[in-house]
Parts: sequence; C-alpha cells; structure tokens
Amino acid sequence: MTSELALNVRPYETRLAVIEDNLLVEFYIERKAEPGLVGNIYRGKVIRVLPGMEAAFVDIGLDKAGFLYVSDVLPNIWDLEGEFDQISISQHYRIETLLQEGQEVLVQVTREPISTKGPQLSTRITIPGHYLVLLPFFNYIGISRRIENETERERLKKIVASSKPENMGFIVRTASEGVEEEKIIYEMQKLISLWELILEKKKNTSLPGLVHVELDLCVRTLRDFFGTQTRRLIVDSLDAYKRLIAYAQEFVPHLQHFIELYQEDQFLFHKLGIENVLPQVLRPQVRLKSGGYIVIEETEALVAIDVNTGRFVGENNLEETIVKTNLEAVQEIVRQLRLRDLGGIIIIDFIDMQKESNREKVLGALDKALKRDRSKTRIFQMSELGLVEMTRKRTREGLLHSLCESCPYCQGRGYVKSKRTVFYEILSELEHLHTLKSKIAIKAHPDLIKYIKQKESVIWKQTISSLKKKIDFIPEPSFHIENYEILEI
Repeated sequence: MTSELALNVRPYETRLAVIEDNLLVEFYIERKAEPGLVGNIYRGKVIRVLPGMEAAFVDIGLDKAGFLYVSDVLPNIWDLEGEFDQISISQHYRIETLLQEGQEVLVQVTREPISTKGPQLSTRITIPGHYLVLLPFFNYIGISRRIENETERERLKKIVASSKPENMGFIVRTASEGVEEEKIIYEMQKLISLWELILEKKKNTSLPGLVHVELDLCVRTLRDFFGTQTRRLIVDSLDAYKRLIAYAQEFVPHLQHFIELYQEDQFLFHKLGIENVLPQVLRPQVRLKSGGYIVIEETEALVAIDVNTGRFVGENNLEETIVKTNLEAVQEIVRQLRLRDLGGIIIIDFIDMQKESNREKVLGALDKALKRDRSKTRIFQMSELGLVEMTRKRTREGLLHSLCESCPYCQGRGYVKSKRTVFYEILSELEHLHTLKSKIAIKAHPDLIKYIKQKESVIWKQTISSLKKKIDFIPEPSFHIENYEILEI
C-alpha cells in the first residue's frame, strides 16, 4: 500500500494529510496560537502527592498542573510504536515513597491537556529519531514488533547492542528495517548528543521551566510519518521545504529526493481533494459504498460506533448481507479512527450475526485493518450481540475537538428543543402571567413565529381568546430558536 504525505504550511498553522492509495486516512493540525506539548521536557516541581490515586500534581510552568501517575515514575517501558516487550518490575512502589511535595522532577509530556484535565507527564524520558528512540535512563534494547522477520530483528539488535552506551537503552523503530548499520549508528550518536545538550540546558532553566521543545509538525512529518511505502512528501512552503531538506541532510540524507516543493497556482489541498473531504469528518454519519452506513458518536467517556445496512439489501440471504456490510464497515471504521484521531474506549456495534464463524471473520478483519494504525490499539472479543470493545491510545484531543467548539445553542447536546416544545413553554408562561397588560408582544425567531401561525393556529387562537389579551409577534432573527421574550406594550 503506497502512501504520500502532504504538508500545507501557513504562518498561523501547519496541516498534515496522510494519503494511502489516494484516500485520506490521517489528518493533523498544529496551530501557532495552540502549540502542542507532547514530547516537551520540563523541570517540574511536585505540588501535591495523592496516595489514594497513586499520582501527583506537578507544576511545569503552565496554567494547569501536570498529572504524574506512579506507573510513569517507575522504570517500566511500554510500547512507543506498535507493541514492544515490557520490562517487568518485580517490586511495586507507592507514589509517596517516590515523590514528595516540593521535589524537583524532570518530566516529559505524554498527553495533551484534554477537556478540563491538565497534561499527562512521565519521568521516563524518550528522545525519538527516525530509526531509533533513545531511552536515556534504561539499559534496554527493544525491537518494534512490526518488524516480523526474526533474522532482521536479530541483526538490528546486534547493531544497537554493539554501539550503545551501557547506561542507556534504545528502541528500534519500524523504519530501521533493512537500513544499513552506518545510518543507525549515526543517528544513535546524534540522539546521545541531543540528550547531553538537554541535560546541559536543564542546569540553566528556571524551576518550573521548559527545558526542551519537541519538533514541530512540519519536521516531525519526516521523522515520524515517512515509512518504507511512502513515495513522496510534498510541501507548499519554501521555508518549510528548506527546513525539511536541512533535517534530512543531517539525519536521513537518503530521503532528500523524496521531498517535493509544490509551486502550482492551485492550493495544494484543493489539488489533492483534501478540502472536500474534511467537512465530512465533522459529520456523525459516514456512508458506505454498498449503501450501508456507520454512525460515530463521541462522548466524554467513550466513542460509540453503530453499523447499519441502510439501503443495502444484498442478493441472497440476510446473514450474507449482514456479513458483507460488517466487513465493509470494518475498513471505514479503522479509517475514521485514524482520520478523526479517536481514542480511549471505543464500542463498535456491528450488525448481529448468527454464525460464530462470521463473527470471527469480522473480528479478524478488524484486527488486520488496525495493523495500519500507528496508535496502539487493543481489541476484546465480540459479544453475542455483536458488540466489540476496543481501546486506542490517545495523546491529544481528536480532530473534531481540534476543529470545533461546543455549540453555544445546544451546549454540546447535539439537539435543540422542537418548535412545538418552545411554543408550549410560551403558552405555559402566558397562563401564569396574570398581571400583564391587555396588550403584549412576543419577540421570537421568525421560524418559530411562522410555525405558530401555520401549524399551531387553532391552539394559538384559543389561547388569545381565553386570555382576553391582544398579542402581537416581533420577529428577531438574532434570537436562537429556543429563546423568546414576552413584552408589555
């Protein structure tokens, strides 16, 4: 499966589109006014230890304190890309034995602030490169499980083991597969030098304070997103192009000729059709080619995805139709997970299948499709009702929350009161306002007024008659459909 990367760089924001087989599958946005925090390293100060939660709050100089779990203070390594071997820890520590209030800690942001929560932190610092990830505090070598060839895994492990310092560790990333020893060792030395610079800068950084800033999205695109199947990285900014070339020359010289500067008059994302796809990401319903569809609902606690046959009626029997719809939905669901960057707990409600073999087929297809996802995922067994529970690692707000804010009209409900409901509220209020003058006016949205006159005219006339008052309407287009005012004239 071939892919290409497209970077749209503007003074106020950078947007990255990941395209696989001419289909947009991932989209990232980084705004100058809202810089990302993941990967940044800070001198932090512990301000509160919470034994009951096995965590601590750490001041890193931002508006919100960071949250540090006890598992992120201990020396155990979890996968950074795909699944890696875990270092087992024989002894369990409690947070109060590791941290005290007022203590200084060197921490790295592992998850952006989400909703009302501050950033999540870790003392297990990692310094990523294109081929390797440096673990400065662990004597450990890990190989990405996406590298499946055992001979290649052993070769890479020997390269790292023969060259790394005794007190440091490395994780070999997927991009290292088939790469010459010289390139891997060269990057290893660069990462070690970078870590030494970070430690030196720490000495001159205030407490709390920022010690190291992660690469911006533009350069991270080359470091983290360029894989063996990527055929080009196209960017529409000359300055960004020069920065990418400079980074490539220093760290990955062989990738220079894959970087292209886009210079046509038509906007890059319009040319690639990306601008037309983005509005669809904001809609809860996604149509399938067969006529079926999926519905995606994001809540505070989880993401619910519902699969429906829609117009698809199949050709033979019902079970076959359902299986085909579910299998088609699998591909679109995985694409939407990546594209919308959905994370946390995800519940997928597939259409119920009678045969156990069909359930296994759909579950296997889901597992296979998720292998293309760069985020860590975990699938649980399908229930008898066709429900699949899965988790997906989340480091930042999803795309919907990055591009949108809560609706000021419905306060995030996704619904507004019906015109009939608002009309009945008006009637109820009028019935209780006995002291009003004989002539009053109701200021409301024009659509509500039109509805009352056309759809509720009988009840409205009865109300006026019973109240024995003259009531006029005043259209106010600026009003929300739920809002109205009752005025004395």
